[in-house]
Amino acid sequence: MNSITLILCTYNRHRSLAVALESLAASVMPDSVEWDILVADNNSKDQTKQVVEDFTRRFPGRFRYLFVSQQGKSHALNASIQAARGNILAFTDDDVTVEPDWLAKLTAPFEDRKWAGSGGKIRLGGYFTPPSWLAISGPFNLGGSIVQFDEGKEQGDLKRAPFGANMAFRKCIFAKYGDFRTDLGRTGKSLIGNEDTELGERLMAAGESLCYVPSAIVNHPVPPERLTKKYFRSYWFNYGRSVARQAGKRMPLWKIPFHYLRQLKRKLHWMFVVDHHWIKNPQGRFFCETSLYQLAGEMLETYQQSWSRKEIAKDDSNVVAVSPR
Repeated sequence: MNSITLILCTYNRHRSLAVALESLAASVMPDSVEWDILVADNNSKDQTKQVVEDFTRRFPGRFRYLFVSQQGKSHALNASIQAARGNILAFTDDDVTVEPDWLAKLTAPFEDRKWAGSGGKIRLGGYFTPPSWLAISGPFNLGGSIVQFDEGKEQGDLKRAPFGANMAFRKCIFAKYGDFRTDLGRTGKSLIGNEDTELGERLMAAGESLCYVPSAIVNHPVPPERLTKKYFRSYWFNYGRSVARQAGKRMPLWKIPFHYLRQLKRKLHWMFVVDHHWIKNPQGRFFCETSLYQLAGEMLETYQQSWSRKEIAKDDSNVVAVSPR
């Protein structure tokens, strides 16, 4: 018999958190399933604790509060995994709303031992209208930047890793494959991410099967501050840094410019030879711009990682070994 813990990590978002928890409190689960909601407060300085304590009073035994002082979403996620009671762990964000049957649908595939994890659809909540320069579908799609995930209408094997706002895994997979990487994931206002997709990709690379559940839908609103070109440039620059961290590229410093010049050459070839129509389209132009920001982020992070390795090697070479007398 499966038991479920829904994990929600939060940091300084008590207003949206209250809306998310109200939505989750209305969840309807089979009577035979034991389940709870664990809210991990990642060192918030606002009224987060009071909001969660209100829900623990209103719904005794359903909500639990966990304070995680070490800053960083991955630290909060990993602490929550240790504190979770369920053998199925579901995950969502502190700024979403869900339908009452969302959790039941997301976790239903685990009745079949084939599935190590599952992921559902993430829709842009509210009356969302993208600006003229932003495409959320088609060849210039940047929808992932504002947490949109849609793999179609058919349930079945996922071909790419699910997003952290709508995913679930068997708890045992963390013991087998390790926790979320702490060098990835949001820390304070940093936009370094990929802790969620890195885990999913790690599982799929190991041969585990993840189930796509299109009927398990999360509504993710897009706040106005994210609908600016400045935000998107920062997001894609930091996405590039996340990609480089995930890949662990630590090459000799002199090789880095040549490696990324080849990537730049491929991008420019696509832009001006393969599909030059982007230049006539504001969405295409901005898509290409963000691609270059991503490349710059990858290059900077690769330099930093390679330089750090060089400094560590230098420090190690200065250590003098002392023989015991």
